[in-house]
Amino acid sequence: MTMSMLPKQFRPALVLTLVMFVATGLIFPAIITGLGHLFFPRQAEGSLVTVNGKVVGSELIGQNFTQPYYFHPRPSAAGAGYDATASSGTNKCPTDAKLDTLVAARVDSAVQQGATKGRVPSDMVTASGSGLDPHISPANAALQVARVATARSVDSAAVRRVLDGHTEGRQFGFFGEPRVNVLLLNIALDSAFGKQK
Repeated sequence: MTMSMLPKQFRPALVLTLVMFVATGLIFPAIITGLGHLFFPRQAEGSLVTVNGKVVGSELIGQNFTQPYYFHPRPSAAGAGYDATASSGTNKCPTDAKLDTLVAARVDSAVQQGATKGRVPSDMVTASGSGLDPHISPANAALQVARVATARSVDSAAVRRVLDGHTEGRQFGFFGEPRVNVLLLNIALDSAFGKQK
């Protein structure tokens, strides 16, 4: 290739780059965003959850509930916990001594809440890949029923009924596992038994 050929190749390459930038970086995202807002307006806005006209969170991002009268989410490695700007996993492998110590402490805590050692749900002691998972397993939630009922001074069976009403099945009947959205469950608790102060 001679130096005289470079200007001839530079112009088409530059034009193609600009065309692809406009098509894939501007036009395509605008079309997809527009279609999303047209056909799925709630999801396109972040699946926001409102209570009495006030946004209290999103169905898609967990929150760090720590009060005894609420169901607690799984552990989070995102920032200070469920920080959407710091989404991340722990990046610790199963042989990491720090992870072993952390999980052992969480298992001890779960046993104090009524779990049986060796039968603690994994999502009760490990963080999700993103650190933002809004769901827990039904087994995790079931272990928290007694604590929530005691803190709210209500019957465990009543709390269990609210939990059962907010346990979601597998996606489309066969994807994933049954799960419980912690935010929606805690809102339902406040609705059924009154908001705690």
